[in-house]
Amino acid sequence: MDINLLTQDSETSWRIKATGKMRVPAIIYADRGLIEEMDDKVREQITNVATLPGIVKAAYAMPDAHWGYGFPIGGVAAFDAEEGGVVSAGGVGFDISCGVRALKTGLKKSDVEAVKKQLADILFLEIPAGVGSTGTINLTTQQMDRMLLGGAQWAVKQGFGETQDLQRIEEQGCMSGAAPSEVSERAKKRQKREMGTLGSGNHYLEVQYVAEVYNEKIASAYGLREGDVIVSIHCGSRGLGHQIGTEFLKSMVMAAAQYDIQLPDRELACAPIKSSLGQSYLGAMRAAINCALANRQILTHLTRKSFSRVLPEAYLSLLYDVSHNTCKVEEHIVDGEKRHLYVHRKGATRAFSSGNTAIPEDLRAYGQPVLIGGSMGTCSYVLAGANENETRAYSSACHGAGRAMSRHQAKRQWRGKNLIEELAGRGIEIRSPSLRGVAEEAPGAYKNVSAVVNAGEVAGLANKVAKLVPMICVKG
Repeated sequence: MDINLLTQDSETSWRIKATGKMRVPAIIYADRGLIEEMDDKVREQITNVATLPGIVKAAYAMPDAHWGYGFPIGGVAAFDAEEGGVVSAGGVGFDISCGVRALKTGLKKSDVEAVKKQLADILFLEIPAGVGSTGTINLTTQQMDRMLLGGAQWAVKQGFGETQDLQRIEEQGCMSGAAPSEVSERAKKRQKREMGTLGSGNHYLEVQYVAEVYNEKIASAYGLREGDVIVSIHCGSRGLGHQIGTEFLKSMVMAAAQYDIQLPDRELACAPIKSSLGQSYLGAMRAAINCALANRQILTHLTRKSFSRVLPEAYLSLLYDVSHNTCKVEEHIVDGEKRHLYVHRKGATRAFSSGNTAIPEDLRAYGQPVLIGGSMGTCSYVLAGANENETRAYSSACHGAGRAMSRHQAKRQWRGKNLIEELAGRGIEIRSPSLRGVAEEAPGAYKNVSAVVNAGEVAGLANKVAKLVPMICVKG
């Protein structure tokens, strides 16, 4: 990105002044190295976001930002319904409520090393992964609607997990306001056999260990110590969410003129929050959030089942589950005034600071756990929402490393078989149904996640708590 087109406000804050049709400025959080590596498309797209009706304060991009559909991935924007604000399907993305769930195991690295290959094989056997992957669950029409209304709470009632899991899930495992009636039959049909599946792309299940602790006090509150084994699950709402995104993007593009919305990019398709189309999308999107929460809950059950076969002494308890492709109504202070805003986070993680009542009571004094997935074969992070974040970007942080090159470019540069062998030599067991998928997700295809996390910490978005290094990765 051409830094000459930006105004540098601080070491990790860069401003695009509001000009032309921009209603507010755009702010990118990154250090100089990350900014220079960013595609100019990020600047173009976040500038376009700043032109949308009812946007409040600024449009933001996180340190892992890269080109996306309409909104950049790593984009954050909040809209006020009372000021003609919009909801944008492009501002949520196709993989609605994609997110990360982290499980503590009660095990140490040495416990897993002795049975690593066996555990990897069993996890790969039990966890359906890959394009079009299906599981053993076949939902009836009635079950589908109950799942879309109940989320992880529905899954627990079906025997997939434990009631105490719900306390460590965003929205306590169930997003209110879901409207299954707004979800098309085609979307429901796509999801009929996909519950309890990882899917493909950058989705994964990783067995990791805590390699480093940065904040002993918060890590202790989270139940993390060096050498502890953690399981991270990264996936979303599968075919249902993708279908909802596809259908509503098309509807919003067609309706733009009706609402007198001039789009700088048709991929920014949106509708007024108070319009019938806007309300229909919100109902369907919230149902997709519940789908994702239920999906990760079922995957948790399958993971526990797999561990019990190899390491029966393990007890997998939930650290936290948080999404990074959503639009949610939240209360934020803007210019000293409390306002209810529709906060879009696309490839950005909610990162509430200490004291927020949405955080589980036993963690509230320490800030919300923020789960940052790295690239296959590198590392991931557990962060905590920073107290100054409320004024930075509506309590938002990065969500991962962020792609540095396209999947097509990655396939041309790497071979899946070679990568699996290379990572095995480093002690990381990879299991995947697709060698092509492994090549597309090569570690070198992503930005340096440590640089991304460090820039976010300096910017006051979230503080480092612990670094996680992979031992096993089941890849879609």
